[in-house]
Amino acid sequence: MSASKRLNATSSARRDTMNGARGGLSRGHLMALMRQWHWISSALCLIGMLLFSLTGITLNHASQIPATPVVTTLTGTLPQRELDNLRSAADHAAALPLRVRDWLRREWSLSLGPYEAEWLDDEVYLSLPRPGGDAWLSIALDDGFIEYERTDRGWVSYFNDLHKGRHAGPVWSWFIDIFAVACLIFCITGLVLLHMHAAQRRSTWPLVGLGLVVPAVLALLFIH
Repeated sequence: MSASKRLNATSSARRDTMNGARGGLSRGHLMALMRQWHWISSALCLIGMLLFSLTGITLNHASQIPATPVVTTLTGTLPQRELDNLRSAADHAAALPLRVRDWLRREWSLSLGPYEAEWLDDEVYLSLPRPGGDAWLSIALDDGFIEYERTDRGWVSYFNDLHKGRHAGPVWSWFIDIFAVACLIFCITGLVLLHMHAAQRRSTWPLVGLGLVVPAVLALLFIH
């Protein structure tokens, strides 16, 4: 072989080696990146996944879990100054006046906030649903008679309602959305890692397929 041919062959082999090294580095970098995002998302999702998994079981068996609602009822009379303030706001207000809300917070420890009220001819009515229970408040416009009722269905019902996002407020709703994104990152990075290791683990794709086929078959056969 001539010197020029040997030089070309050496250069070609060197390029192949460098290309292979770059390809290996790219795959290794991708795997390291996927592993990093996978463990970070799993750490963020751990407690939430446990909560949503547990409440998924309790929701599925809600009728079999005993619960005794506890009902609390309060009655009283709104002072004349607050009643006058309430009457003056009847034609234009959506929520209870601040003075009335402050009185309810001081006397009955009720933090109502700017909840929208239903203004009727003879009373003001507030529906106050919350996770794990319900509540309502009624104030008569003629004499200021107040009636408040709260129903508490227990901790199981509370966490079940958090699972569904029922009456939990916008902050909890944002948390559920962010948690769902973290779960998607966890699943997608896991799928990429499965793909990268599938050549050494022959059972990878049969198991992934089983996870798809089983719920699909159950839905087709037993859900009507």
